[in-house]
Amino acid sequence: MMDFYSTIIFVVKFSDLDDIDLRLLDALQDDASPSNQSLAERFNISPPTCLRRLRRLREAGWIESQVVILSADRIGPLLTAVVEVSLDRQDASALDAFEQRVAPDDAVQQCYRVSPGPDFVLVVTVRDMPAYQALAQRLFTNDANVRNVKAFFSIKRAKFAPRVPLPSLA
Repeated sequence: MMDFYSTIIFVVKFSDLDDIDLRLLDALQDDASPSNQSLAERFNISPPTCLRRLRRLREAGWIESQVVILSADRIGPLLTAVVEVSLDRQDASALDAFEQRVAPDDAVQQCYRVSPGPDFVLVVTVRDMPAYQALAQRLFTNDANVRNVKAFFSIKRAKFAPRVPLPSLA
């Protein structure tokens, strides 16, 4: 059993964020690798204050994760597809079941429920067409509730920016 005092949960509403919080979040979206010292200097705050702010933002869920984005060009040929999926049944349990089945798959980079049109749009990345065929078999063909799948294969990536827009950075 967890001790009441052992865990501090921060709830930070958007209205609780100040300009420095927003600027920290904005900077980290561009590059999450700077040290705490470097960020503190950049935003003219003390390192302990910077560390406290970042910890509060992380624990409140504003910072979901920090990742390294690899250069797809360096890895070699990859096949990226935007896939539209329509289901026969669209009740809440059927939508949830499909989402819970496809979201954990490593090839699925993004999964969106959409409306109107198809029920889901997925962004998938695989090594080649045989790998896409295996993915399609695993995620779509074996699911009796999948009615229609339409895949659009990327021939060139013109932009990739996983940035979330933040309100007014004065």
